[in-house]
Amino acid sequence: MAAKRVLALLVLTIFQLLPMVGDELDDGMHECVQQRGEHLMARMTRLLQGHEWSSLDWGALVFAALQQWLCWVIADLFFGLCWWLWKRSQQPDSSDKEESSSSSSTELEEEGSGEDSDYEGHPLMTRIFAKRIWSSVQSMAYRRQVVEELVGDLLAVFQERLSTSFFPALQPAIGVGSAFEGWSPCGHDAVYRLLVPLKPPHGHAFHLELGTAGQMPAKNCVRVELECTCTRDQPVEDMPCFLHHPEEALQRNQDSSLLSTFCTGSYLDAQKIARWFQNLVISAWGEMPQSRHYSMEVLPSSRSCKLQLTNASGKSLLAEMVFGVQRGDSDIFLSSQTTEDTFTPSTTWAETYAVAEVKFFRHMARKAPRHTLYLNCLQLCASILVSAGFSSYTWKTVVMHLLNTLPLSSWNRWDFMIRLQDIMWYLHGCLEEKRLDHFFFGNENMPEDIILPAAFRAAEPINLFQCLVQDPAAHAKALREFEELQDRLTRLQVFGV
Repeated sequence: MAAKRVLALLVLTIFQLLPMVGDELDDGMHECVQQRGEHLMARMTRLLQGHEWSSLDWGALVFAALQQWLCWVIADLFFGLCWWLWKRSQQPDSSDKEESSSSSSTELEEEGSGEDSDYEGHPLMTRIFAKRIWSSVQSMAYRRQVVEELVGDLLAVFQERLSTSFFPALQPAIGVGSAFEGWSPCGHDAVYRLLVPLKPPHGHAFHLELGTAGQMPAKNCVRVELECTCTRDQPVEDMPCFLHHPEEALQRNQDSSLLSTFCTGSYLDAQKIARWFQNLVISAWGEMPQSRHYSMEVLPSSRSCKLQLTNASGKSLLAEMVFGVQRGDSDIFLSSQTTEDTFTPSTTWAETYAVAEVKFFRHMARKAPRHTLYLNCLQLCASILVSAGFSSYTWKTVVMHLLNTLPLSSWNRWDFMIRLQDIMWYLHGCLEEKRLDHFFFGNENMPEDIILPAAFRAAEPINLFQCLVQDPAAHAKALREFEELQDRLTRLQVFGV
């Protein structure tokens, strides 16, 4: 493993230090290359010092390095030459330049100010990966806006319709999940997920009954209780109190009882909430301005509301609304959506950290210098380095820990390949220790604008790799899959495929 790490650093050295074919380095570039060389050599020195090398180790290492060094150098030069020839083929000749008008020159300047020109002069592999990711990022930004406007308009219609009812009060939706964090393992095919917070209606209260943190499956429930409204202002004139005059209240509002319509026993039922919301969407769609541009289909879902929107050209996007009950005033919610594949009772709600996660990435975006690539690293890992053993949530947790450890300035374009390797090494260390800590439990280095329950900060970190501790076969399989992913990353770094 140590030999592979050294070889990986040698590969990074080649790609980071070799000048592009046909480019001339100015003084600033020479200085950058020199600094990069010193940085990489220092890292290699620390790695070599941290391992006790026998003569056999050195012989094997040198033989492997010499065996692969030449083909890597040739591959880099080959891709550099292809890139240079392609750039040359895109440039107009002198006669074209003379014939072009001032308006077309302006258009060329505007195109040159785009993302491709921003990466000019940066390492070849950085440009290749950035180009892969950039188009999906742009598409996600547009689709996020479409979904946010649609859901905002839907909720405005619902709130007007339900203003005098005793149905759950729908709060403004919160965009959550990878697509709203700025990355997605699915790229263009991302699901745009929003959490719709629920508040109890007048005369009702929600009481959260929480299971053990990290318990699988979750054992959280939302108990609904009636509150006395005899001495309060009533939202509906002459409305009897549900607690002290239940029969009279139900006679006047047979369709407005939260306990009878949305609960099983005295517990809020996620499936009943989902069916009710789906029916609301179907009934309101004709009033929506988006209905003139999209056809809408409500997809089957027992605990959420999934919508497929298709425009006139046949392009579709998926939006999903899940429902949540807030824990106090924190960024932690109980969600109608569960992650377990096993059967989950309809009155069981899963604890979700999605709102805190999206706030963490927004916090990092505000602090990060321009053109930092941590989201690019995350998207590449989750979309290209796919493996059954490592979920996108595993990659996200690793990157969040590194963002809390490394300076944001180090996630720049010149260090793109090194940060990718840092992610791999962090994951490998977690696999060897059979431990990956949940980001929000027992983490003292948390941004102040993320509000967590007091118990979270004092809690013992939850081990997301606990299954590897309990199952040696699963641990061995995970290590094998990591080796395959490391080889795949090396091929990406060398050949771009």
